[in-house]
Amino acid sequence: MIRILILWIILLPLDGFSQKRYTAEKAFISFFSEGVLEEIKGTNTKVSSILDLMNGEVAYLLNPKDFQFEKKLMQVHFNEKYMESEKYPRSSFQGKVMGYDPTNMHLQHVKAVGKLTIHGVTKEVDVPGTLHIEGNTVTLRSKFVVKLEDYNIKIPQIVWQNIAQQVEVTVHFLYRPVSN
Repeated sequence: MIRILILWIILLPLDGFSQKRYTAEKAFISFFSEGVLEEIKGTNTKVSSILDLMNGEVAYLLNPKDFQFEKKLMQVHFNEKYMESEKYPRSSFQGKVMGYDPTNMHLQHVKAVGKLTIHGVTKEVDVPGTLHIEGNTVTLRSKFVVKLEDYNIKIPQIVWQNIAQQVEVTVHFLYRPVSN
């Protein structure tokens, strides 16, 4: 009986790694802009994401209209004047997570390298982050800066002091294995 228990304890961690494909159970992307007159923060929890730990491939897709703001007028301006959400209804990232060990159950510093598409413009990016594997869940986090001009997002002259020329983006995904 003791041998069976020891074998079960030894093999338990391997069972968690038999599944390498994950989907985001909880997803959160926010951005923060510190303007002279006011701060602007939008959050989006309606993000779809997949992660494959076998090869590091990761992708996410979101609709800019799903960002929520404290003030409804900010949301209207965000969608109509800046993101032009009717014209560009999707933003996405497709790439690879690099620098992780799928057997390491500790917090790991990684980077995501790939293509970020915002406002109809796709750019190669290399962003830092962390990956944490715990049991059958994987947590992926990142914080990076996006320059609005890189994605052809124009700030009207009348409000240029209110809106920073770059925004801080925070990404947090909690993944669970894909059911077969």
